[in-house]
Amino acid sequence: MESASVRGAPGRGVGPATEPYLDENGHISLPEGTTVSALLDKNIAEFANALAYRFVDYSQNPDGKAVELTWDQVGNRSRAIAARLQQVTSRGDRVAILAPQGLDYVTSFFGTIQAGNIAVPLFAPELPGHAERLDAVLTDAQPAVVLTTTSAGDAVQKFVRLMPRESRPRIIAVDAIPDTVGATYAPVEMFNDEIAYLQYTSGSTRTPTGVEISHRAAGTNLLQMVLSIGLEGAADEINGVSWLPLYHDMGLMMIGFPILYGGHLTFMSPMAFVRRPLRWIQVLSEESKNCHIVSPAPNFAFDLVAQRGMPGPNDPVDLSKVVLINGSEPVNLDSIQKFTEAFLPYGLTKTAVRPSYGMAEAALFVSSILPYTEPTAVYLDREQLGLGRVVHVEPDAPNALAQVSCGQVAVSQWAAIVDPDTSSELPDGCVGEIWLHGDNIGRGYWRRPEETEHTFGNKLQARLESGSHADGTPDDALWLRTGDLGCYIDGDLYITGRIKDMVIVDGRNHYPQDIEATVAEASDGIRHGFVAAFSVPARELPDGSPTDTSEKLVIVAERGPGAGRADPQPIIDAVRRAVSRKHAVNIYDVRLVAAGVIPRTTSGKLARRACRAEYLNGTLSTR
Repeated sequence: MESASVRGAPGRGVGPATEPYLDENGHISLPEGTTVSALLDKNIAEFANALAYRFVDYSQNPDGKAVELTWDQVGNRSRAIAARLQQVTSRGDRVAILAPQGLDYVTSFFGTIQAGNIAVPLFAPELPGHAERLDAVLTDAQPAVVLTTTSAGDAVQKFVRLMPRESRPRIIAVDAIPDTVGATYAPVEMFNDEIAYLQYTSGSTRTPTGVEISHRAAGTNLLQMVLSIGLEGAADEINGVSWLPLYHDMGLMMIGFPILYGGHLTFMSPMAFVRRPLRWIQVLSEESKNCHIVSPAPNFAFDLVAQRGMPGPNDPVDLSKVVLINGSEPVNLDSIQKFTEAFLPYGLTKTAVRPSYGMAEAALFVSSILPYTEPTAVYLDREQLGLGRVVHVEPDAPNALAQVSCGQVAVSQWAAIVDPDTSSELPDGCVGEIWLHGDNIGRGYWRRPEETEHTFGNKLQARLESGSHADGTPDDALWLRTGDLGCYIDGDLYITGRIKDMVIVDGRNHYPQDIEATVAEASDGIRHGFVAAFSVPARELPDGSPTDTSEKLVIVAERGPGAGRADPQPIIDAVRRAVSRKHAVNIYDVRLVAAGVIPRTTSGKLARRACRAEYLNGTLSTR
């Protein structure tokens, strides 16, 4: 059987921008010196006066005001920032970026890397509810410098003054650095396996940890993403659009997308999208008039747009040249179908939305469905899936659970399904932990050797004699233990859940997202996409016995629009009936809370473990 890298190479977007980095077998092979800085310099030299980055600012004008940088301007600004950093840092120092979404963020990221420093993309302290996380990250990364902007400077100063005096970083407002400072910039020789930046995990499953992303990992993953997208053609025929936060792995890789492909990125702030989802659609339409557009988003965004982002009768929207990557959180087929059906009259094709899988430890991108294919799902027996077995059922079967295909693993990357207890590869049709191997995988976690060894230093103890998804990797290859559960069905990768999030009640396994979907459908009084299901030890509950080792199911659900004053009991009763009927499990407690109460990560993901912790320590608000 062919390895994933060979299997994925042909027909997936190979073109003039990618050919120099592929060997004769279609494998990704980056020559030494192919760094983020070198790719940027190449674009500056080749496309000096062409558009590189466009930021649509909605903060002053509800219709948006576009501000732009050409590649030459990106180079001038980045070199000025790099030169200033070289005055006050040593090579390898961490430099944190605490700036609002905008062009200054982009040039700060590139300037940090060009200075020979390690970039730490973060967010300005104004981001509500995440001060504790920001403090934890800064304590872990120990940056020598914080880059910000004049507008955010006061908030950053105030935040930094709370840190111990001996560890306070220097603060530099990048928009106050004149371009002329760039004249003192001293080019730095960089190597592929050096750390380019630390990508801090979103915190949905653990305390934030910094993944060490090398230049090789970043470049390899950009190529994997471009090849998997499958948009062939010249460099000026594909561009990007994004509203994702630039400190998030998917948002950050969109910054890198143009430096590989020579196009440009148009982006806005996440809040601009959330407040008016139609803005994303309008920008997609405008930007795709003369080229193809690729734009990523998590699953909740597709629901949000279908609900609140539909064009008006006078909005000239055309989405015929748009490809949308659906990833970052579990993909829901209903969300895709509702979105697609809503926008078919506006030119969106049935193959436009691409369910995908990725994670920060892999730089980002792992897999996606093949180009020009429609999203598909299989229907599996819920109870058998909880036991780790794939048993197909009819879509209308009472125990049917839809699982969306995340397609083919990217070129030069391998994903094996492994028994986490024995480290042995499992055959297709069995659920196990997803292990990854490839040059895109991060080097490890910053300053965490034991956790690095546990997560990044794994070896397969046994491979399948036939049909192994590890074919093409060395026998002593190191594998990334993802913590995600999945399986292969007919060659496609399916993601079924996370090991640590699994709800185990009465000895039976339940996937939390499955229960959450049932809860959301149980009543109109519940806000879709804002439900957390988790199990808690009975002995930790106020009425629990110290000798009780069982687990109890808890549901926390935000009230839906218009349900703020509704009697909660009928809603709670409906939830209990639905979960009992569909999952054969009793709920210990149902908490209805106001919109915005359930914790979410900085990237918008549901933070089940944080919600569980608040529930157990009694700090979960019910307002």
